[in-house]
Amino acid sequence: MKKIEAIIRPQKLTETIKGLKSIGITGFTISQVVGRGKQKGSQGVYRGKNYKVTLHPKVKLEIVLSDYMVEQTIKKIVGSAQTGEDGDGKIYVYPILEAYNIRTGEEDDNIDDLVNGKD
Repeated sequence: MKKIEAIIRPQKLTETIKGLKSIGITGFTISQVVGRGKQKGSQGVYRGKNYKVTLHPKVKLEIVLSDYMVEQTIKKIVGSAQTGEDGDGKIYVYPILEAYNIRTGEEDDNIDDLVNGKD
């Protein structure tokens, strides 16, 4: 099993979710985050005063899936979330050693139930 963590632009979230669903991935976690990388800062105005924005709003998608789905999933995220500009985001892949079902307390190595909408 692997965990994919993708940090993307918020305005690309809907398109990315549609892309993931098109390859059968329906199980994921989404968090609103802020961060910075190569994307340049911008100027903001609050009560008539200028300030520099150094942290940018992003969305973090977390997906746990079988090894055989990783490459296809990464290609779909890149294709859905890419604008070609600095600040498009990053994708990280981590190994998952074990997973447990909280309801049953049993080890859950059948992660493919989250692919193709199975429960």
